[in-house]
Amino acid sequence: MRETTINILEDVELSSPVFIEALPGIGHVGKLAADHIIDELQAVRFAELYSPSFPPQVLVDENGIVEPMKNEFYYLRDAGEDKRDYIILVGNTQGLSPEGQYEICGMILDFVEGYGVERIYTLGGLATGQPVEKARVYGAATDMELAESLKDHDVILRSADGGIIGASGLLLGMGRMRGMRGVCLMGETPGYFIDAEAARALLEVLLEMTKLQVDLEKLEERAEETRKMISRAQQMEQEMIDRLNLKPGEEDLRYIG
Repeated sequence: MRETTINILEDVELSSPVFIEALPGIGHVGKLAADHIIDELQAVRFAELYSPSFPPQVLVDENGIVEPMKNEFYYLRDAGEDKRDYIILVGNTQGLSPEGQYEICGMILDFVEGYGVERIYTLGGLATGQPVEKARVYGAATDMELAESLKDHDVILRSADGGIIGASGLLLGMGRMRGMRGVCLMGETPGYFIDAEAARALLEVLLEMTKLQVDLEKLEERAEETRKMISRAQQMEQEMIDRLNLKPGEEDLRYIG
């Protein structure tokens, strides 16, 4: 493969669709949220993107079957209360280099612009590096009107001292230069495991903004698993702190067994 390509699997006609991007990132928060929408609303895969800027590897599933590194486009027709069309982008990787990211994001925007996309939602995680008691949602937008609208959904605006790295930020920035309007939603997460709790918080905001109707029951089950993971992480952290606070001459044998 010498260049980034998009393979069309199904020719579709869409009416000014909303574009949702959720490629892998911190805590897989955005990807988990978008995958849940795809599964629950039975979105249809219609295109795949491959690039030499992706990692030089394949994934292997539980059956020993390899899967290439790729991004996938899905569509929804007449979805939600507004009966809107949607294009949803997910995948198992992002570009490795800055040059690759720009090329891939440019091609993605060319592709969705051809379907009449004017509004973009990018989804991701915001890492805290430590356990989160209750996941909050942070956001940023391409213009002041959209930024102010985020406050109506209890979204905390991203501060000026923090950027948005990767496709979630780049698609908004490059999209703005094309006249596209959009927001980035980021679920607060420790960042070191797949965080269904943060994905649920993010998804609740996205559903309010898009008026999509999605059952969150299965995601709640995944969120409960995440809570247990957080509890175990906190316990391990406390045990580490206790060991570091041992008095001189004391010996910690709790690691045995």
